[in-house]
Amino acid sequence: MAIVSYEQIEEKIWDIVETEIIQSKFMQTLLAGEWTPAQVREFALQYSYYSRNFPRVLGAAVAAVEPEDDWWVPLVDNLWDEGGRGNPKSYHSRLYHSFMITAAPDVSTNEKYVPDYPVAPASKEAVNTFISFLRNATPLEAMASIGFGSELFAGKVMGLIGQGLEHPNYNKEQKLNTTFWTVHADHHEPRHYELCKSVLTRFTSPQDLEHMYRAGAYITRSEARFYNDLYERMKSV
Repeated sequence: MAIVSYEQIEEKIWDIVETEIIQSKFMQTLLAGEWTPAQVREFALQYSYYSRNFPRVLGAAVAAVEPEDDWWVPLVDNLWDEGGRGNPKSYHSRLYHSFMITAAPDVSTNEKYVPDYPVAPASKEAVNTFISFLRNATPLEAMASIGFGSELFAGKVMGLIGQGLEHPNYNKEQKLNTTFWTVHADHHEPRHYELCKSVLTRFTSPQDLEHMYRAGAYITRSEARFYNDLYERMKSV
């Protein structure tokens, strides 16, 4: 079916998110409290790679869009949040570390909060897929990949992950610090999407709408593969 409106893109992306992420074994087992402590630990350590590399994704997006304020400022605003808006105590790397040390207290990290632990292929592929896409994307595709492929649903997904991690089964011996997840869900991601949307809604031709949808769907499905491949790895620990 042809894409005829911006709202239709949102609906179709949400359909992918619901089917391939929210209803996935990864999310449903997390929310049901079925993960073992070793699986929580593995998730925390592997997601740390994705989290600390997301500023590179945003940087690639900035390089791909038009050199005009209304294009790059929304992306740099997102990047500035990653840097705690200038406050070292709020660096997202530091926020994530506050979660990771409660989920994997036995793994040492360096001064940059990088764990001394091997990175799984799923984590590397998720980052590389996003950056590779942006390397060849048009400005509109780049903005759509961030807006529809990440920020539209990131608040919802990260909120559910935070909710799942607060399950009593995961907090028996030591309480997990879920601040990283709740901050993204409650504050950052909804605003980031609105900033992207302020650019994307200007494009209304059927061709532009189709390009936006394809870019958003491609990255959304890459995100889904990341969670699903990570879950398969977690089942082996």
